[in-house]
Amino acid sequence: MRNILIIFGVVIGLVLARIAYVVIPASGMLDDIQSQVPQQCEALTIAPGTEDVTIDTRSGLAYVSTDDRRNSENSRGAIYAFDIHQTDTLQLISTDVPADFHPHGISLWTGPAGEQRLFVVNHRTEISETVSAHAIEIFDIEADGRLTHAESIEYEALHSPNDVIAVGPRSFYATNDRAYHSGIMSSLEAYFGLPLVGVSYFDGETGRIVADGITYANGINISADGNQIYVSELLARRIRIYDREPASGDLSFVRALAVPTAPDNIEVDTVGNLWIGGHPRIMDFPAHAADPNHIAPSHAVRLDPNTGDAETVLMALDGELNASSVATMHDGVLIVGAVFDDHVLLCPGM
Repeated sequence: MRNILIIFGVVIGLVLARIAYVVIPASGMLDDIQSQVPQQCEALTIAPGTEDVTIDTRSGLAYVSTDDRRNSENSRGAIYAFDIHQTDTLQLISTDVPADFHPHGISLWTGPAGEQRLFVVNHRTEISETVSAHAIEIFDIEADGRLTHAESIEYEALHSPNDVIAVGPRSFYATNDRAYHSGIMSSLEAYFGLPLVGVSYFDGETGRIVADGITYANGINISADGNQIYVSELLARRIRIYDREPASGDLSFVRALAVPTAPDNIEVDTVGNLWIGGHPRIMDFPAHAADPNHIAPSHAVRLDPNTGDAETVLMALDGELNASSVATMHDGVLIVGAVFDDHVLLCPGM
């Protein structure tokens, strides 16, 4: 009996230590956050769930992934595009998509001859023994800007994809954000920030895991020279940096940089800064998911991957935008998107 009590006490001690040193800091509940929304920011209504945004730096077009996540079984997601300096150009470009289309993370790939493809994480709702729950959809971008569906890619290591970064015409890296989606292990993974997931790589033929031991891998992106990969750890409040071997696709962990938010998607600007949409108080996220009237603060951070310097450029606390998932900057225009809201914040003159 005494040994059982000792073991029980040790377990309780470890749980309390995990809560004190990992869970509470990751939640942001002790952080003193202040509203910081530039006056020029305006809401641009697009469609429910503006979860990911990426900008074509050549044309100034912003691509937006949308899906009504509170009503996904009765709706279909979409991709929109608009000129960041002319918002009246907003148009639906995803008319040729799979019937079961629920987009999440997106990545724009531009080939050596200027050809372009959009890679999209798709979470299917109608799954079976022959239909996987997740796929990476690849679209060709036509001359008129519309998307033409090229193919769907599935493989075993793509078991819970969140975001994708394209590195070739049909090769890419994708994060897996969860190891468990139900049961006691799902709760333990989420509330204790367990490092159980990683990054998969599809080389054009087969897919495999190339990085693991990550705590809720979320956003992913690549340096301009293609030699480094950036991965956000949502529940650890840091960005992991990996060296990449282009020939094999292998990743080697270099270091992790702390950020003052629970980081979601990552975008990279033309000078190499990382732009991160995040959740400064992650415990507000599930409450907002259940109730649209519950405010979940939005946070946009600029991170220098060389120095580790992180700067808050936007903090929305009053419902201007809830549960921000992406921030991207180009030509002086900041765009911040969200998991559930039907608009982005568009902030020119930054």
